[in-house]
Amino acid sequence: MIKLLRTNAANLDFIELLIALDAELKIRDGEEHSFYNQFNKLDTIKHVVVAYDNGIPIGCGAIKKYKDEIAEVKRMFVSPNGRRKGIASNILIELEHWAKELSYTKCILETGVNQPEAIELYHKNSYHIITNYGPYKNAINSVCFEKMLN
Repeated sequence: MIKLLRTNAANLDFIELLIALDAELKIRDGEEHSFYNQFNKLDTIKHVVVAYDNGIPIGCGAIKKYKDEIAEVKRMFVSPNGRRKGIASNILIELEHWAKELSYTKCILETGVNQPEAIELYHKNSYHIITNYGPYKNAINSVCFEKMLN
């Protein structure tokens, strides 16, 4: 059974999942990994969701403030053995609920062209591609999305 836990960036299970995420991204991003990695610091992340499958941490995601009414989705990851089971969508939906509770009206995010599963996830969850924002403006391998929170 999947259980979602709202926590923060100090959660040790979240930190362990990020080690796996960063190892995977280092392979997928190749030479560009250091560029993207600079935007993944934990000091600005206060709202984290960790998914557990029968007590074992299997996935995570986070939101952080981007602008007054805009939350940025960060650090989305599901372990390979948990993929294609709807866990990432459950995490994303929980993050959206939390964002609304925090008075955000929109979520934005960035993913990479080398992450087709992530692109599929965001399309499936009603995110729409937007012009690359902020630090990703000139990043040709970035794909940025947004979703209005109702």
